[in-house]
Amino acid sequence: MSNARFTPEFKQEAVRQIVERGYTVAEVSERLGVSAHSLYKWIKAIKPDKSDQQAAELVAAKSEVLTLKAQLRRTEEERDILKKAARYFAKEPE
Repeated sequence: MSNARFTPEFKQEAVRQIVERGYTVAEVSERLGVSAHSLYKWIKAIKPDKSDQQAAELVAAKSEVLTLKAQLRRTEEERDILKKAARYFAKEPE
């Protein structure tokens, strides 16, 4: 086992190849001469924390659900008004 030290830029580029460019860990490991275990640790350390992103997505989804519920409520009210109008006009002889 070697005790090689890698620069942060090297680690970021290795992670970028896996995350953004779609290479497998095995490919990058072999090409750069870094153990797969090290690459997995770098990915975990460098990759942005998804909790903030997930929270933002959850808030967006909840607001969309509330908007859709309001639209549904309005549409149901309009439908009910049209049903009443149809019944009213069906009863009136001309």
